[in-house]
Amino acid sequence: MRAVETIKNIWKIEDLRKRILITLLLVLIYRFGTYIVLPGIDPKDLTALGEQTRGGLMALLDMFSGGAFSNASIFALGIMPYISASIVMQLAAIVIPSFQKMQREGESGRRKINQWTRYLTVIVLILQGSAYLVNLNVQLRSAGASMPTDWWFRISSTIIMAGGSMFVLWLGERITDKGIGNGISFIILIGIIARLPHSLFEEFTSRVTEKSGGLVMFLFEILFLLLVMAGAILLVQGTRKVVVQYAKRIIGNKQYGGARQYIPLKVNAANVMPIIFAQAIMFIPISLAGFSNSGENSSFMRAFMDNTGFWYNFVFALLIIAFTYFYTAITINPTQMADDLKRNNGFIPGIKPGRATREYLDEIMSRITFPGAIFLAIVAIMPAFARILGISQGFAQFFGGTSLLILVGVVLDTLQQIESHLLMRHYDGLLKSGRIKGRTGAIAAY
Repeated sequence: MRAVETIKNIWKIEDLRKRILITLLLVLIYRFGTYIVLPGIDPKDLTALGEQTRGGLMALLDMFSGGAFSNASIFALGIMPYISASIVMQLAAIVIPSFQKMQREGESGRRKINQWTRYLTVIVLILQGSAYLVNLNVQLRSAGASMPTDWWFRISSTIIMAGGSMFVLWLGERITDKGIGNGISFIILIGIIARLPHSLFEEFTSRVTEKSGGLVMFLFEILFLLLVMAGAILLVQGTRKVVVQYAKRIIGNKQYGGARQYIPLKVNAANVMPIIFAQAIMFIPISLAGFSNSGENSSFMRAFMDNTGFWYNFVFALLIIAFTYFYTAITINPTQMADDLKRNNGFIPGIKPGRATREYLDEIMSRITFPGAIFLAIVAIMPAFARILGISQGFAQFFGGTSLLILVGVVLDTLQQIESHLLMRHYDGLLKSGRIKGRTGAIAAY
């Protein structure tokens, strides 16, 4: 009954109702576009491309694009080129002084960085579009089909896919402005969820008809998935609150400061970035294997091409732990935090301002990053354990990795926004006790 009452309260708020309806409309437009095939391509000839996207990097790209990649759709490149460009700009803002200066310029600097990000996205789209057409041609030929190979087709198809991805980016921005949640993250979430019903039905059918265990084993898998999601929520929400006291200041007849606040240091400050970096490194052996026919490295290559093997997952986990420390170190700056506290007359009780505060914050981050990195590595290799237990590849992807962390984080943030609208109008929240806490920091895959 409480759920029905909450839905009624959501529907009563006109602004929230409009935002939800606009979000649903834009999502429907996006889902419709994922089925519009490139001109000159016969959808019946895409069987080989669909088989190629069942595992590895292609499966990840297809999931993030909501199936548009395997459909040879005008949205085939999805939103990931923009995510890649955003990651590059984030790293550039850390190491390049001119980009650091733009970041410090406030709103005008943010607009400049966004504009540069879009320019870089177009370049990435042109490169990826050309590579996609080459791969599509290979897959069609392996299936006994063909596609136009003239330059006009290649140029026009690349422009269409680049335009499609920029349109998806525009849809995401409209969701952010006029809908609910972070639009870019929501687009990725819809792409992930779109694959869930088919994967769930495929696993159910295989368990009932082919595999051992039947319905009981299927229910056990669902329970295990819920437990993994609960663990991912703990990882996403985990914070270490550092007490901060601000000195009292009396200006005129008013007193400022004197309140006790907290600095929330996240256990997983790097979010999904370490998994993305580690996956990029782990796909290098697969790329090398494609260019080499030598039998000398065949056993080595096979060990690192088997994503359910021990060595693949062991090295993958080590890379995630290393990249977690690396990305946390370049994004969390204890020196700047200590300087900001000192400038605002804030201090950590029992710790001297300045260098001692910096060392204290750095020590805390080092301590909480270790369990966060270990837990993140476990979540990342969880799909491999699911495959070993006999779960189908499509369904196993939801048991961990980037997709699960994005799904959990975006759902929490979206629910938090809905709850904020409810509380602002003096309605009850979505939970009986407490409030939903969204993530702080980056929301999407970056």
